[in-house]
Amino acid sequence: MSVKPRNGIPAYQRIQGAIRKSIDSGGLRPGDAVPSERELARIHAVSLMTARHALATLEQDGVVERRRGVGTFVSPPKIHFNKLMSYTEQMRSRSLAVGSKVLFAEVVDDEPEATARLSLSPKSHVLKLERLRHNGGEPFALETCYFSAKQFSGLLAESLEHESLFRILERNYNVVLGYADEEIDATAADTRTAELLALPKREPILRIRQVIYSTKGAVILYVLGLYRSDRHNLVIRRFR
Repeated sequence: MSVKPRNGIPAYQRIQGAIRKSIDSGGLRPGDAVPSERELARIHAVSLMTARHALATLEQDGVVERRRGVGTFVSPPKIHFNKLMSYTEQMRSRSLAVGSKVLFAEVVDDEPEATARLSLSPKSHVLKLERLRHNGGEPFALETCYFSAKQFSGLLAESLEHESLFRILERNYNVVLGYADEEIDATAADTRTAELLALPKREPILRIRQVIYSTKGAVILYVLGLYRSDRHNLVIRRFR
């Protein structure tokens, strides 16, 4: 079987590209089985070693996970805590094409928890942005972001469904994001959240509260994220 590059692309990379494309399009979803090494070798007319190399590299990248004696499966997206990243950046680091649907984007004055976390007075106006995040048509997370309406009023005119919020802040507002304080716990999905995330009511979900600061220590935004626990893994590296 030929393993020579086609159009300059090595055979193992073609296999990886085909699997990633299937994941991006929703043809393969987290937890779905990926074709075996033998199937991939047959489909792509390559050696078994080439197919094995393709899967091994995808596993190193966190795209798939291999279970001895069972098979290879699409990995859930991983939430990394060693680097401050937006949800869009998290998914793109996994070569997943994340999409967003804006559910709410208005200035409000009745969010006491948000104003407190933003270090604003209780009745301050805040910009509330709620987005449903999805991949391949499947909902992954419900994120609500809060900003000072005075400082970031222009955000409502941005392309909030298609672009990374971090990138917008850095490009249009000269904000240099520095670090975040995070609180992580488990909770149960209420009726609305369960419906949006396509889960049974009271299903366990992952809740992350983030207060995100600039490199100068100024509070920039507060994020409340609700994540499907069956679609996300927490990955934490600890040093002694």
